[in-house]
Amino acid sequence: MNIQSILSDKIKQAMCQAGADEQCDALVKQSSKAQFGDYQANGIMAAAKKLGLNPRDFAQKVLDLVDLTNIAEKTEIAGPGFINIFLDKNWLAENLQLALQDKKLGIKAEEIQTIVADYSSPNVAKEMHVGHLRSTIIGDAVVRTLEFLGHKVIRANHVGDWGTQFGMLIAYLEKMENEHASAMELADLEAFYRAAKEHYDNDETFAEKARNYVVKLQSGDEYCRTMWKKLVDITMQQNQHNYNRLNVTLTENDVMGESLYNPMLPEIVADLKAQGLAVEDEGAQVVYLEEFKNKDGDPMGVIVQKKDGGFLYTTTDIAAAKYRCHTLKADRALVFSDTRQSQHMQQAWLITRKAGYVPESFQLEHKNFGMMLGKDGKPFKTRSGGTVKLADLLDEAIERADKLISEKSTALSAEEKAAVVEAVGIGSVKYADLSKNRTTDYVFDWDNMLSFEGNTAPYMQYAYTRIRSIFSKANISNEQLHQAQIQLADDKERLLAIKLLQFEEAVQVVAKEGTPHILCAYLYELAGLFSSFYEHCPILNNDDENVKLSRLKLALLTEKTLKQGLDLLGIKTVEKM
Repeated sequence: MNIQSILSDKIKQAMCQAGADEQCDALVKQSSKAQFGDYQANGIMAAAKKLGLNPRDFAQKVLDLVDLTNIAEKTEIAGPGFINIFLDKNWLAENLQLALQDKKLGIKAEEIQTIVADYSSPNVAKEMHVGHLRSTIIGDAVVRTLEFLGHKVIRANHVGDWGTQFGMLIAYLEKMENEHASAMELADLEAFYRAAKEHYDNDETFAEKARNYVVKLQSGDEYCRTMWKKLVDITMQQNQHNYNRLNVTLTENDVMGESLYNPMLPEIVADLKAQGLAVEDEGAQVVYLEEFKNKDGDPMGVIVQKKDGGFLYTTTDIAAAKYRCHTLKADRALVFSDTRQSQHMQQAWLITRKAGYVPESFQLEHKNFGMMLGKDGKPFKTRSGGTVKLADLLDEAIERADKLISEKSTALSAEEKAAVVEAVGIGSVKYADLSKNRTTDYVFDWDNMLSFEGNTAPYMQYAYTRIRSIFSKANISNEQLHQAQIQLADDKERLLAIKLLQFEEAVQVVAKEGTPHILCAYLYELAGLFSSFYEHCPILNNDDENVKLSRLKLALLTEKTLKQGLDLLGIKTVEKM
């Protein structure tokens, strides 16, 4: 359930009855301090100003009209016209019971949409590196959240699988196959790419063949297409291994590479010319955008076709937007890529809209993210200054987690320990990233991310297993729990109850804004409130059976919420730590 939405609707309705226009906003927010209630309506002042009324008088009118029977225990007007809302304990308890009975903890999507999410986007014949990490895991967390809400999500792995380099790569793959290269040699993509480039630079016969293969590939030659497909398959098999280790939901069926849009590009450029949007400039086709100015203050030119006839990323992104709207019938298209691509995406989508390729209702959203930095504040690199391979980073995460768990836990079997090491190692890398606002750069720090204190994966995973251990000692049947009623007598119980019912608000923000750090912050606060509740409210050694069962139900819903929230982030949980 979404308490914020329920209160907003009711207060807005009362504001309209009191004379405000239909565009008014109740601006209901969670209160920052307990003395201001559980929620606060902050939209009264703006509406009163429009009506020329005293805000406190208008707030009283709204309170006289609003029906919060059984929802609010108390309401009050504060300051210049804020409305403070204190929620009713019985209403909270009833909704906790409903959440416990529902697989989705009472959460429903408001309006089901078809949403395309473009994320990860590695390159063919190159190994994934740390630069692919943020797109892959942020995109996947948002996709999981959207699907949880019931939306139809189409994953689009916009793989770099086209361009002039493929003539060189096909020629080298042919050479290796003629020399009966082993699968092992083909598996080392970095070495493969370097060797192909070396041959291209130093062997003119090879370079000539490579240039011919580019032309043949682009004209649909069957042999070149077959060799190209082999390169794509070899790369994506390796990428899939990384995705599986990262607990990311992408599969080979989600590949929608640059090549997919290639047949659309000549038609798009021809149409942009016909509409007068694209004009010839020194042999290239250029769209001049008044909305973007160059350093001289003139409209910025965006090239959509080079003078040699080649197309650019902009042209591909225009085609992708058109394809996602009309062929995939999407309502929204999300692209998860580096902040440095922001202007490029804005320009491509502005041209898309100017050309009338998508309706205004079609949402194009760039979910940009900052860089992953080392402790020196510079882009994260190896000690020698090279790019960190994603597989190497994950290996190190497992190695460090193994050392950490070996120091802390002795009561685990070998199988249990392996599961904990994997969950903590991979989870730490992901959570450290997901818990930061995606629009900012963040510093990659092994010590912080593997800490059992603070907003980290190990802390969250331990909070979950701690609750599991309560139930392993409780000796309570499901039937007893099911029949028990939740009662909220203690302040700690009440605070935990409200936080549990705010899960949907966090999930909805992630779905709308593409900001997993909001969910991380929510789960961290929930774990903290549970810890405080557990400390102050005895559960297993409580003499009152009804209180004991009520508190066990609060613990159970906390456990389910933590597990579900971590699952939406793609973070694994374990039963014992």
